[in-house]
Amino acid sequence: MKRPFEAKCVDLSTAGIRVLVLHTEDARDLDLKAMDRAAVTTNGAEPVHCIVDLTDTFVSPGQAGLFKEAYSKLNISDGDKVYIEPMGKPASIAHIKEKMDGKQHSDTEVREIIHGLMSEDLSDVELTAWITAIYIRGLEKEETLSLTRAIVDSGTTLKLNAKRVFDKHCIGGVAGNRTTMIVVPIIAAAGLTVPKTSSRAITSPAGTADTMEVLCPVNLGKDDIETIVNKIGACIVWGGAVNLAAADDKLIRIRHPLSLDPRGMLLASIMAKKKAVGATDVIIDIPVGEGAKIKTAEEATILAKQFNALGASLNMNIHSLLTNGNHPIGLAVGPTIEARETLRILNGENVSPELIEKSSQLAGVLLEVGGKAARGKGRDMALELIQNGKAGIKFREMIEHQGGDGKIKIDDVPMAQYEYTVTADTEGRIEQINNKGVSAVVRNAGAPSDKVAGMYLHVEEGDRIRKGQPLFTVYAKSERKIEQALEAYKQTQPIRMAKIILQTLE
Repeated sequence: MKRPFEAKCVDLSTAGIRVLVLHTEDARDLDLKAMDRAAVTTNGAEPVHCIVDLTDTFVSPGQAGLFKEAYSKLNISDGDKVYIEPMGKPASIAHIKEKMDGKQHSDTEVREIIHGLMSEDLSDVELTAWITAIYIRGLEKEETLSLTRAIVDSGTTLKLNAKRVFDKHCIGGVAGNRTTMIVVPIIAAAGLTVPKTSSRAITSPAGTADTMEVLCPVNLGKDDIETIVNKIGACIVWGGAVNLAAADDKLIRIRHPLSLDPRGMLLASIMAKKKAVGATDVIIDIPVGEGAKIKTAEEATILAKQFNALGASLNMNIHSLLTNGNHPIGLAVGPTIEARETLRILNGENVSPELIEKSSQLAGVLLEVGGKAARGKGRDMALELIQNGKAGIKFREMIEHQGGDGKIKIDDVPMAQYEYTVTADTEGRIEQINNKGVSAVVRNAGAPSDKVAGMYLHVEEGDRIRKGQPLFTVYAKSERKIEQALEAYKQTQPIRMAKIILQTLE
C-alpha cells in the first residue's frame, strides 16, 4: 500500500544508486529494513526504484529523504508530496547468490543482472558480491559470451559505412605505452577504417583519451563520431562520452576500488567495446613481464586463445600480439609530454625507437589482415607511412575534425612551469625501469588531472651511464608537486642501476 510523504532533498550523490532515507518509525510501519527496496512516485509519474536507508535524526517522521539521483529523477521540490510503496528484492539477487555457490549463469540470468545494473535496482554491495563471486568462481565460455552480448545491448552501437572496421586494444599496465595514437593514423592513412574509443586513466598516469585531449576534444557524441569516421576513416575519442557498451563503465566503477579484474569480465569488457563500434578485425596487445598485468608467456598465450575463441563467437577476427611489458615503452609518461612525443614521432623524428617499433608491429598486423600489405611486410609499410609523412597528415586531419588545431606545432603544446632533473650519483648500467614506480612518480606529480605533469626518461634499460648523467626529468604545476614526485621516486626506486666495478690489472 502506498503512503504519502513530504520530499526532502539530501545533497549527496552516490554515483548512480538511488537512495531513499526514512525515519525508523516510518520504516517500521512500512515493514522496510535497511537495503530493502521501495518505489517512490508522484501523482501520475513513473515510479523510481530506491534502496532504503534508515535514520532517527536526519529526516523526521513523514519525510522522505532522497539523494540527488532519485530527487532529480522525480523532478520535484522540497515539500512536494511523494508516495512510497515497498518492493520485493530483484530476482537477480538470487542469481548472484547462486554464482557465489558456484552455479553457472544462464543467458537470461546474466541479462537480468545487467538490467539490474543499468536500472540501478542493484546496490554496489550486491554488485561487488557478484564481481567477487566471478573473481573466485570464474565464468565459463558461454557465460562470458552472454555477458559480452548483454554489455553490448546495454548501450548504442556505431553505424559506419565501411564493410570492415579495424580496432586495437592493449591489456595495459605499461607506462608510456601510447601506441594507439601512432597505430590509428598509420592504418587510417592506408585506407582502413578505425573508430577508436579509448579510456581515461584509472590507475595509470595517462589514458589514451587524456593524452589525445591535449590536442583536441575527445568528448564526442555518437553522431559526431559516425560523421568523422565515415568522412576521414578514423578518430580517437573518449568512450565514456558515448553510450557504447554502457554497462561496462558501471562495472569498472564497481571493480576499481578492490582492483578486481576477473578474467571472464576482462574479456567481456574489452570485446563488448569492440563489438559496439562494429569492429570486424582487432589486434590485441598483451604486454608480458614483471611490470605488466600478465606475468608469463604461458598465461598470455591462454588469454590470447580465449580472446580468439570469444571473437569467433561474435563474428570478429582477433589477432593477439605478445609484447614486452617489463618496462616503459615510450620515454615520455604523462598526457602533455606523451602528446608532444606522438607529434614528434609522426613528424618523422626518430625519438623513442622502442615505441616506434612496437607501434609499427601492431599496425603492421592490421595492414596485412586488411589487405594493404603482403604477409610479413606490414611492419615495413607502417614505418614507411610514418617516414613519408602520410600518417602524420592523417593524424592532424583527425585532430582538426575533432575540433582541434590540425596545424599545431610541438612548441605550441604548453609544458609545465616547474621541472627537476635527477642525475646519476655514480657510474653504472641501468638494470631495470619499473612500470609501477614510474607511474607512481608521475601520478604524484599530478597526472592525469594535471595534464602537464609528467616524466621524461633520459635512459633505457641496458644503457651504461656516467656519474652526473641525467636519468629523468619530472614536470609539475608547482614546486610542491615536484617534491611529492621526488618523494615517490625515493619510495619506489623505479630506476635500478647496477654499479660497474672497474678492476685494474697489475
